[in-house]
Amino acid sequence: MAAKWISTKFKGVRYYEHPTRKHGVKKDRYLAVRYQRDGRRIEEGIGWTSERDPEDDQNWTEAKAALVLERLRGAAKHGKKEAPTRIGEKRALEKQRKEAEKAAQELAEKENVTFGHYFENVYFPTAKTGKKKDTTRKGKEHFKKWIAPVIGNTPLKDVKPFAIEKIKKNMLDAGKTPRTLQYVFATIRQTWNMAKRDVLVSSDSPTKQVKVPKVDNRRVRFISHDEAKTLLEALQAKDPLTYNLALLSLHTGLRMGEIAALKWSHIDLDRGLITIMDPKGGEGRAAFMTEKIKGMFQPMTRQNLDHYVFTDRKGERLKDTPRVFFEIVKDLGFNNGISDLRQRVVFHTLRHTFASWHVEAGTDLYTVKELLGHSVIAMTERYSHLGKNTLQNATRNLERSIDSAGQDMTGQIMNYTK
Repeated sequence: MAAKWISTKFKGVRYYEHPTRKHGVKKDRYLAVRYQRDGRRIEEGIGWTSERDPEDDQNWTEAKAALVLERLRGAAKHGKKEAPTRIGEKRALEKQRKEAEKAAQELAEKENVTFGHYFENVYFPTAKTGKKKDTTRKGKEHFKKWIAPVIGNTPLKDVKPFAIEKIKKNMLDAGKTPRTLQYVFATIRQTWNMAKRDVLVSSDSPTKQVKVPKVDNRRVRFISHDEAKTLLEALQAKDPLTYNLALLSLHTGLRMGEIAALKWSHIDLDRGLITIMDPKGGEGRAAFMTEKIKGMFQPMTRQNLDHYVFTDRKGERLKDTPRVFFEIVKDLGFNNGISDLRQRVVFHTLRHTFASWHVEAGTDLYTVKELLGHSVIAMTERYSHLGKNTLQNATRNLERSIDSAGQDMTGQIMNYTK
């Protein structure tokens, strides 16, 4: 059944009623307007009286429809390009206006996001996932003590290199080491890069333009065979687990993290191989067992292949070096009078000792590099000074080969003259 249009007291405005739906006590009405444009009669729907005008968020009425009609007539009569001449155009313009306002608001919010707000609410909650508790704790401490006081309330887009220079100065004035400064800069850089990913900033991290003092934190101390024997005997008497960890590192050069990650599926006693999965350097490798290491593994109870070889008292994966290691090192006085951290004996010293013993025994640096799993030879070259005897022996071997060749040549000449 066709709708029955009813005229209103406003010329050009009419409506028809919904057969059942009501708006208040009256039936819901659909309003429409009629006018002339370019010699043609135009009729357009306005909306139901139960709906709201997006401009003022008020319900449509006959009077409001009449006002819209007057504007449309004026625009059609005077040809005003800035005013819509149809309801559809008006609604499209209103939609565009709202979208532009929303975009402007979002842009303003983005531009006003402070470094501190982004660190606390976006970067830190994401970054701490999968990291060690100690690492995340230090990152949080660095932010609160050094980063937040300088740029915590600064919008990300306004963080400039001079502010990073201020952080650097504050830390150096407080006697902080270049290594700690590097950690703080890394926190700033990682936060910035995540914000760049989220399109809050577009430039590179401002830390890139600030120089950080170079630091050589490579450990240079290794222990002698006698010291190693003393250490192992003391560990074996106090804690067999820690003894096994230390023995394994001394004989294979494995890091503590690599040892903690070992599962029984990685242990091949028949071939004397230990498979290192997902090491620090990124590429897996094989470590070779000495007879001492084979003898250590053989009596151990082999669990499910997916179980960790070394576990804590709860049967879970080891998270850190057992405290007893440091207690024994202290009791033996290995670090007495030593303030330089690079010279102190820690668990990683055992890996360093493994490499040093190899070089002293004549193993070439490239082989040591492969045994340690270093990604580049430059990391292994720190041990080169230990191989002076090897270089001297190589020179003597060359001399012997030259002398031998010379004697052979002399013999050939004498035979020729005869």
